Amino acid sequence: MTEQICVGAIAGSYGVRGEVRLKSFCAMPEDIEDYTPLSNEDASQTYSLTLVRAIKNGFTARIGGIETKEQADALKGVKLFAPRDRLPSLPDDEYYHTDLMGLEIYDTGGTLLGTVKSVQNHGASDLLEVSIPAESKTVLLPFTLAAVPTVDLSVGRIIADPPDGVF
Repeated sequence: MTEQICVGAIAGSYGVRGEVRLKSFCAMPEDIEDYTPLSNEDASQTYSLTLVRAIKNGFTARIGGIETKEQADALKGVKLFAPRDRLPSLPDDEYYHTDLMGLEIYDTGGTLLGTVKSVQNHGASDLLEVSIPAESKTVLLPFTLAAVPTVDLSVGRIIADPPDGVF
């Protein structure tokens, strides 16, 4: 089976005619429509999607077969996935979040710092949430060229030069 990438999520219903509020995780948010049909996480359901209009923090969209507010409400929280082979190839300095999760992070001297738990963005830039080995805590590492000079997906590791005090 082709690897699935999360490209959006249904945030709830919009109006009374079965439209949904849609969050797009695509670099160009409107591109989510290009990847339809989308599926849920376990690929047991597929959804044809048509964007209706932009709204604050997303879009309203029509999903094939969804005609009522109640049907749209039932989809709230569903994450939408597209097959990786339908998504564009990325330039060398860009990554899908799913490719970074689970990678080990080493400092510039070769010491293991931790493992990428998640990729977050709170407005300014991406942050790598790093699980520290043998500890229950995590730290946030800025995902910038200065703090993370090397990402090598072929060997599954990241080399970091974190700002003082992060680790």
